[in-house]
Formats: sequence, C-alpha cells, structure tokens
Amino acid sequence: TIRLDRENISAIGRLQSLRDIHSLYLQQNQIEKIENLSCFPNLRFLSLAGNRIHRVENLQPLQHLHVLDLSHNRIQTLDPAELPRSLRLLDLTGNECTHQQGYRELVVRALPHLLQLDAQHVHGSMDEEEEGGSCSSEDEDDELLSAPSSPFTAGKDFFADLHQELAGHSERRRREALEEHQTRLEKLEELRERRDLLLPPVPL
Repeated sequence: TIRLDRENISAIGRLQSLRDIHSLYLQQNQIEKIENLSCFPNLRFLSLAGNRIHRVENLQPLQHLHVLDLSHNRIQTLDPAELPRSLRLLDLTGNECTHQQGYRELVVRALPHLLQLDAQHVHGSMDEEEEGGSCSSEDEDDELLSAPSSPFTAGKDFFADLHQELAGHSERRRREALEEHQTRLEKLEELRERRDLLLPPVPL
C-alpha cells in the first residue's frame, strides 16, 4: 500500500515497475491527469478523489483493478470504454458526468462485474448471475472479494467504510502536523529564552 494523499501532488510521475503494490491512495491532491499508472500492474484499489481530473483515461493497463474512487473531480463527460472491465466498485459522485443522459445504464453495461456504483448497489451484475463456474483467476478473485476478512465484501457499504477510514486517516495526519507544529514552537521559544540569557542587558 502507498499513501500519498494530501501531499499537494500536481502530477503522477513516471516510476519503475512496482508489481507488489495493490493499493494506492492519491486523494485530496492537485492532480489534473490520470497517467503513468502502468507501473502498478497488480493494482486492486485506487483512490483519486478530490483532485482536478477532467477526463477518465489511461486506466486500461490496470487489468486487476477492483475499486476506483474518482469522486469530487472535474469530469464533465465519461467514456465507459476507458474504465477497466474488472471494476467491482466505482465512485464518481461529485462529477458533472453523473448527470449525463443514461449515465448509470452506460456504466453498468460496460462493467459486467460491477457491484456498486456511486455508493448504490448494482443489481443483476454478472457476479450475481453466475453460480459455480470454472477455476479461472476471475473466480479466485471473486472468492477473495467474498471472504469475511476482505475489505471488499459486497455485503456491506464499502464506500461508507472507506470514507470513514480516509476521514480517520486525515484526522490523524492533522493531529500529527499540529503536534509537530507545537513542538517546533516550544523549541523556538526555548531558543529565544536562551538567547535572551546570553545577550548583555540593554542599557536604560
């Protein structure tokens, strides 16, 4: 897992292949374009919420991506063909594209394994309709998704839990930053007191 949320990042840079990374948190930054994610070929979870993204693109290399949070960006129109077909959960709330005609039907039709869209359950998905089946890698992924210990359990409101987790993470970061700031102020005050002790008295 890589957490780079709230770091004032303006662009996703080019990186060497990071095959072991399965979760990437980039929410609440200044990112304007989805790019250079092919170095995470095994990515399962991606959060880009609260950025400045105008277009959904360059996600096709992420063939194992299950969860994508693009909420509260600046996406005007959406081409569902740009979304990985492996997606189980997708959040685009807070984007203008959610108001385009037939938005929900287009997305659901393009993503046969989708279980949840914008915090609402999708009924009649391929995963719900198929029972049994072969021992393909997709079936193995579904077993992982339905495991009680997995955070991707379809039976609970995943995005509500996700938002709660992110809010808690944000609060911890703010608290740590405040504590660090307070420590620096105390050190600065201590230095000032030492300087006053060393300086000669000012004549009246």
